[in-house]
Amino acid sequence: MKRAFDVCMAALGLVITSPLLAVIAVLIKLDSSGPVIFRQIRVGQGFRPFAIQKFRTMVVNLPGASLPLTVGEDARITRVGRILRKFKLDELPQLVNVLIGDMSLVGPRPEVPRYVERLRSEFSETLVVRPGITDLASLRYIDEAALLAYSSSPEEEYLRKVLPEKLRLAKLYVRHMSFRLDVAIIIQTLLRIAKFPVVVFTLPELATAVASSANTPLWTTLSSFVSKWRKPIIVVVDVGLIILANYLAFFLRYDGSIPGRELVTFEQTVLGLVAIRGVAFALFGLNESLWRYTSLWDLQNILKGVLLSTVIFYGWVYWIIEVDSYPRSIFAIDAILLVGFLAGVRLSSRVFRDKAVFQKKRRVLVVGAGDSGERVVREMKTRSEFNCEPIGLIDDNIALLSQRIHGVRVLGTVADIPKLVEGLRPEVVVVASSNATPEFLRDLVIKLEPYEVSIKTLPTKGELLADQSTVSQMRNISVLDLLSRAPIDLDNEATRQMVRGKRVLITGAGGSIGSELARQISLFDPHMLLLYERHENSLYNIHKELDDRQLAFPIIPLLGDVTDTHRLCAVLEQYKPQILFHAAAHKHVPLVELNPLEAVKNNCLGTRVTAEAANLYGVEQFVHISTDKAVNPSSVMGATKRVAEFIIQDIARTSKTRFLLVRFGNVLGSSGSVVLRFQEQIRSGGPVTVTHPEIRRYFMLIPEAVQLVLQAATIGKQGHIYILDMGEQIKVLDIARSLIRLSGFVPGKDIPIRFVGLRPGEKLYEELVGEGELATSSRLDKILQIRATSSPDFATFKEKLVALESAIQRDEANLVIERLKEIVPTFRTCPSDKELPTLLTGMDPVMNPVMK
Repeated sequence: MKRAFDVCMAALGLVITSPLLAVIAVLIKLDSSGPVIFRQIRVGQGFRPFAIQKFRTMVVNLPGASLPLTVGEDARITRVGRILRKFKLDELPQLVNVLIGDMSLVGPRPEVPRYVERLRSEFSETLVVRPGITDLASLRYIDEAALLAYSSSPEEEYLRKVLPEKLRLAKLYVRHMSFRLDVAIIIQTLLRIAKFPVVVFTLPELATAVASSANTPLWTTLSSFVSKWRKPIIVVVDVGLIILANYLAFFLRYDGSIPGRELVTFEQTVLGLVAIRGVAFALFGLNESLWRYTSLWDLQNILKGVLLSTVIFYGWVYWIIEVDSYPRSIFAIDAILLVGFLAGVRLSSRVFRDKAVFQKKRRVLVVGAGDSGERVVREMKTRSEFNCEPIGLIDDNIALLSQRIHGVRVLGTVADIPKLVEGLRPEVVVVASSNATPEFLRDLVIKLEPYEVSIKTLPTKGELLADQSTVSQMRNISVLDLLSRAPIDLDNEATRQMVRGKRVLITGAGGSIGSELARQISLFDPHMLLLYERHENSLYNIHKELDDRQLAFPIIPLLGDVTDTHRLCAVLEQYKPQILFHAAAHKHVPLVELNPLEAVKNNCLGTRVTAEAANLYGVEQFVHISTDKAVNPSSVMGATKRVAEFIIQDIARTSKTRFLLVRFGNVLGSSGSVVLRFQEQIRSGGPVTVTHPEIRRYFMLIPEAVQLVLQAATIGKQGHIYILDMGEQIKVLDIARSLIRLSGFVPGKDIPIRFVGLRPGEKLYEELVGEGELATSSRLDKILQIRATSSPDFATFKEKLVALESAIQRDEANLVIERLKEIVPTFRTCPSDKELPTLLTGMDPVMNPVMK
């Protein structure tokens, strides 16, 4: 089709311009001696050389004629040549090159052999098509000679900046080439030559070049004139349309032949009609609105103005000037025509303002045909800056199937998405709902795994900005959207009352939970915030972050270990904290399995030392942060955290300090988080390692976990354990696959998933309630309280704890494990699985040869 179009248009162009070609040939001969046509060897499709033909614009045999480039006011250019170059008329003979097959109307501009050889590999990507008379680079560098004139070394400038940019645009054309794009480039080229600032296609790479043509003196003068006299121009146009509509009404009423008597009637009444309609239009502000923003409001005013003026004109004709012969049908025909004319000229300004012959748009499939879906489709259809084309809607409401919203059809239900994506090939799938459930989003991500399509969603209702476009607020689905989480309605005032004016100490303040505790507590005006941490860098980072806020209370960084009794007691004696959050712990399951002695020291001994010190120095409230891994533990980490819970509950029995405990699940974004590990593996090209296909976990965000801690602190009772109702557990495999998909890759194809087997201490499922425990509701929604079905024997527990600490002193790891099992009878170590095969597609356990 392209070749047929080129041949037809080139032949037609030569026929139409033949008189002009003859005149140019004569002028060239009269202006200077030499041939009319200039021929130069260029490199064409497949690196085939050919002779390009142009009108000669330079003096023959002039000194310096061999210079490679023509720049600025080059003395070699003839008088006729300057005119030809200005209007690109010297390119007309290239229509002959198009006819004989050397060139196309549109295609990458052909270069001379010496430039092609320098960048042969680059040109190999563009010379797969015929070179053209015009292309994208021709639009950007339409006055290349003037541009190069400002350089001290034009050829170096050309090779270093201009030629690489031309190649980039040529590759862009090859990538997007189509018949519509060719037509758009031809029209745009003609408009650029004529200095007329109309954009007929949009490509971001040419935004600067197209916009620059709008700054021509002619257009600036015209725009200024129209802006200054806009209202009079609108009045003149409206008067013309009023007269035209009334005349056509007579013309149509009498089948195209208006009798002489009726023509006199028209002439007798038309000026009165213009006056009446003019006043009515002024009342409704029709001569004040900006046409490019014409809306339904303007159309309503047009209808009101025409209807009111027609009624008044009817009374004026029959009751004032008493023209009884005036045909009544004229009133209706005239009104209908005038409404069409007025609306048409106004809407045309809006319709064609942003329309383009060619516009590269992203094909969008919208999931959800409700109010949000309607708004998304409407904005995509009416706002060209989004470069989006809605191609269909998806909704589970069967009654909406085959219906249209703004011309876009509801194509099917959610179950039909894979089939529709396969057939329609959208580039983006938008979930047009601000309250899509995580389960729905996870299912959608899995459905779209095999396809290279971007998945976007809308912010939640609370996050949507009312004064901004819905489409502009769309964002990529993140892994956080895929988590079933129970939101906590934090009573900020209760937390403020608890914290305000108090001295607050946080152990493990440099960790993920500790640092977030510090951030949130700093919002509630404590008297002093004490950050206790043994890792220097972590402590420095959180202290610097809070110190930069220039808060009204002191923030004290304290280096120290929770197992160091003397240091901890010295801090408590000096600063006398009233609230203590104990977040210090070893929590990495595999590392703790390899280093059980250190885990017991930090998690058990450290907790005992901290709790006893808090009791001794009169801390009012002690909040201990525990984990769901303490329930029926299968790891040393979980067992040590369960022992820590016993320690807190034992001390709470006799202490005036209010002790309470909080359990929660895996914290996303914390150091060692599985999500961070997956993201690192994806960035490095995979494989992503998952321990087991069925492993599941509860997930929380760090702010949510800290909100739970603060919430529990405001309501907690002495020695009680509190947990968050976190919904369902999520497969870690689903998180891995979703992360790969949301990173723009296909799981198993671009990024393999490798099952490495359960690590020592891991179990398939986590639990929130252990043996001998019962979860009951608390006075706060989504917060559960754990009650023991029987009272622990704390006297025996103390004896076993002493034995555990003795084993630590003797550095006997095996004995430490045995002592842990004595204290926590539900502690059962889980043997690790042998390595599982790499997942390549779906859930088929096929071994990846690369991984063997």
